[in-house]
Amino acid sequence: GIKHANHTFGPEYQEDSRILILGSFPSVKSREADFYYGHPQNRFWKILWQIFGSPSEMKKGPEVITRAPSPENISEKKAFLKANHIALWDVIEECDIDGSSDSSIRNVIPVDIQRILETSTIERIFVNGKTAEKYYLKYLEPICGRSAVCLPSSSPANAAWRFEALVDEWRRLLTPSLSMFDPNSKLQPAGGAFYADKDIADGYLLLPEEYKLTSI
Repeated sequence: GIKHANHTFGPEYQEDSRILILGSFPSVKSREADFYYGHPQNRFWKILWQIFGSPSEMKKGPEVITRAPSPENISEKKAFLKANHIALWDVIEECDIDGSSDSSIRNVIPVDIQRILETSTIERIFVNGKTAEKYYLKYLEPICGRSAVCLPSSSPANAAWRFEALVDEWRRLLTPSLSMFDPNSKLQPAGGAFYADKDIADGYLLLPEEYKLTSI
């Protein structure tokens, strides 16, 4: 039945996080695991691993770990996110929900998204799936004034999408954000000072010199 539930773990981000991926609300499995995308059938970690590869922190001598972070190894996941400047959170802080059923969500209290945006260098916001998008548009976009790009859901419930198709589409949508790691790119991330005095949704822009970050 429907029960009131709180988000039991906080946002995962660093000051130099550049990409923020928001889910809707943690599943029962994620709440039990006390971290994001804890359901073993959720394809989230495997998708990101395919796109970003294994960061240097995870190299063991000449051998590189070629598997996604294991579901139970949260420290490995955190190192992976940090190495790739990825932040994770959800749109909903509290709600009434029946188990993990997105369609049952009622009485939503959204997260305080400004908490991340004001203390990090998030340039691009993504939502994982249509439910996250729905609540982002309703509650968070009016607060932060920044649009989000909707990724097809990594949930096992999104059976219409095969794993390979998800990887391809996530890579396509995330690719503009990856230019921030390319020192030769003319595309520069806009910092907080840029957003502070401009009416702008989000994104990577060809910026005047004073807004360019000195190091990426």
